[in-house]
Amino acid sequence: MSSSEFFNGSSILLTGGTGSFGRAFARTVLTRYQKIKRLVIFSRDELKQFEMSQELSQSTYPAIRYFLGDVRDRDRLTRALEGIDTVVHAAALKQVPAAEYNPFEFIKTNILGAQNLIEACLDSKVKRVVALSTDKAAAPINLYGATKLCSDKLFIAANNFRGERNLRFSVVRYGNVMGSRGSVIPFFLEKAKEGVLPITHPDMTRFNILLEEGVDMVLWALENAMGTEIFVPKIPSYRITDVAKAVAPDCKIEVVGIRPGEKLHEEMITVSDSSTTIDIGPYYVILPINNGVKKRYIKERNAQAVPDNFSYNSGTNPDFLSVESLQALIKNELLIKVR
Repeated sequence: MSSSEFFNGSSILLTGGTGSFGRAFARTVLTRYQKIKRLVIFSRDELKQFEMSQELSQSTYPAIRYFLGDVRDRDRLTRALEGIDTVVHAAALKQVPAAEYNPFEFIKTNILGAQNLIEACLDSKVKRVVALSTDKAAAPINLYGATKLCSDKLFIAANNFRGERNLRFSVVRYGNVMGSRGSVIPFFLEKAKEGVLPITHPDMTRFNILLEEGVDMVLWALENAMGTEIFVPKIPSYRITDVAKAVAPDCKIEVVGIRPGEKLHEEMITVSDSSTTIDIGPYYVILPINNGVKKRYIKERNAQAVPDNFSYNSGTNPDFLSVESLQALIKNELLIKVR
């Protein structure tokens, strides 16, 4: 079955639908799969929904709907899921410093909100759920990462009590999305006007994924997941100093120190995960221990087990973006001329 056929007639609910990912996902789905039945944007900010509706209106895209609600409200989620067969969960609080200062607010959205969605899906006719995660959920040292690790565990464990339902829960985990709200490149572009770029540590590295790549990965997971997987893409890293050079090579660099809860390097697969991780080509897949899905992947999809003590770390990643590559990506992705 082709992707178009898989999504034909689908009714999709997208939580956190007005964020950077949500907008890109909606644009892609509405233009690529014109026979979808409904795409419901579920979020709590009416102003962002209004602004998004100016670009993606129901008059131009009859399948789109805008539904106000918060994942903290299970009853509202249950109402929003009526007639829905596919769910993409992108709603989350994400800022690391804010999480350290307001920990329980992150717990209420990222953990309790995830459980609300799981229970609402179990009580509806949903068939596919893919939740978005983050590299900060691997061996977390900050509250945000810890809440996302807990969320990941909830979605994977939900497969254990789905019973006879035709329902699969999976997770997609990836690194920093280039140009997304609150990320380093828009921050540097703004700071470049002042002539000084503050960096936390000269050796810091991060994974990098394009917004379009993240959307395509989620769509692939919806179509191909068996349930219980955490999908991890094979993507390049960058050095924070190279990002600074790419954005504004003439600016002064000021080292301000690592913020509370911040790592020098991020990782998406830890050594402890290696025994249950497989390589399926474009992606790695982390699976639960003693799960029959691993045998199915190896048999049906030519998957390979990763080496013993394997880890996937932004600092040891063999694939790094050069300054020139970063400049080209910034120009293409942000449509901004770097100096």
